[in-house]
Amino acid sequence: MATSSARSVFMGPRLRRLRRDLGLTQADMAADLEISAPYVALLERNQRPVTADMLLRLARTYKIDLADLAGDGGADHTARMQSVLKEPMFADIDIPTLEVSDLAVSYPGMTEAFLRLYTAYREEQLALAERSAPDLAGAASFPGQENFDANDPVAEVRRFLAARRNNFASLDDAAERLAHEPAGPAGFIERLRQRHNLQVRYLPPNVMLGSVRRLDLHRRQLLIEDSLDTAGLNFQLAKQLAYLELEDEISAAVEAGKFTSKSAELLARRALGAYAAAALIMPYSVFAKAVETRRYDLEALARQFGTSFEQTAHRVTTLQRPGLEKVPFFLIRVDPAGNISKLLDGAGFPFAKHGGACPLWSVHGIFKTPRQIVTQWLELPDGQRFFSIARTVTAGGGAFGAIRVERAIAIGCAAEYAGQLIYTRDGQGPNADEPTPIGVACRVCHRPRCAARAAPPIGREILPDDFRTSSVPFGFSAD
Repeated sequence: MATSSARSVFMGPRLRRLRRDLGLTQADMAADLEISAPYVALLERNQRPVTADMLLRLARTYKIDLADLAGDGGADHTARMQSVLKEPMFADIDIPTLEVSDLAVSYPGMTEAFLRLYTAYREEQLALAERSAPDLAGAASFPGQENFDANDPVAEVRRFLAARRNNFASLDDAAERLAHEPAGPAGFIERLRQRHNLQVRYLPPNVMLGSVRRLDLHRRQLLIEDSLDTAGLNFQLAKQLAYLELEDEISAAVEAGKFTSKSAELLARRALGAYAAAALIMPYSVFAKAVETRRYDLEALARQFGTSFEQTAHRVTTLQRPGLEKVPFFLIRVDPAGNISKLLDGAGFPFAKHGGACPLWSVHGIFKTPRQIVTQWLELPDGQRFFSIARTVTAGGGAFGAIRVERAIAIGCAAEYAGQLIYTRDGQGPNADEPTPIGVACRVCHRPRCAARAAPPIGREILPDDFRTSSVPFGFSAD
């Protein structure tokens, strides 16, 4: 009679992928399977086989089919590697397909490292090419750039959202059908208990091990970090409900995106999960009426709906349901170094694809006045005017010594809509204040007398410095 060990297999990379897909640490999985964390580590490193008994335990604990556990055998990594290895730089290297497959299956970490390095290389090539291109926000700069952009998951998801003006009516409709049920933390907790047999438990950060929310289906518990503020708690509860109750709508929207990579698909799913959570907390019809009543006063709206400033600002960018459109906004979130971590464009603002933004825009300077709203009229070189509202927001914290991340967000609209906002003086229109002349990026901004310029514009000849030093960073031959 065969023993369990005789039927054991080595499937460390697939076990690691399963654990990460479930959002678990090795300690989490060990507790679920009633084994030790070091044993999970040995299994993932292929230093111990996965026995038939362990396979069954995995299937029962996480409610998955054994065929799903077997996975695609690294098919996604294999396909990506094969695509990369078609590049001309690898043409003189004979790499059999079988070797690529073996690498992807047996060494997924090394494969991912190679793919990340290659992606970084392509990003640098793109940036170099676009530094000499006439328009940083324009068309492709070299043959094959379109294919590269398609393989950039962040850019792909941003295009997906922009094409739909960051509005998903099916999610809003589904959320509104549930709007008659009690909302807020207490209402959401009760729905989780009654509809899904899930108990909500609050645990300290050292027990949560880096998670703020974790669904433990084995014990029928939703675990929440106990240091979240009310807005954060409300959002995490709503997000879990969205994944449980609006799964069909989220999946349909993701499928409609026809993404070219798993990473893009997962990023889109995360964005849509957050969208659905916001729709549950701030139902479209009720919220759309409130923004008109309060004239887009973000702080007042946040108080009314129990949301954070950023959650509220994000939601106002989504109010573009056909037939019920409100003011179209763009939103950008940056850190003190200027890195963009969120970008939603529903107002036609010409963001640069690469490089830094204009330092004259208040969103880059409001770290000096934290938590204060700063308004600003903006004028682009072509004469387009926008109205911007900027403020800092804080993520993390909640306890002494907890890491806090300070970011700045700005939302804005075209000048013709600004009179509908409470932030304009007496509801005056585009000429209420003198606008700040800004550019998309220094390399495509042709304002010669800008003291904040970091680089000369493309196509302008710089004057020599031998006999005259300009009061601005660069002097130009046409000055």
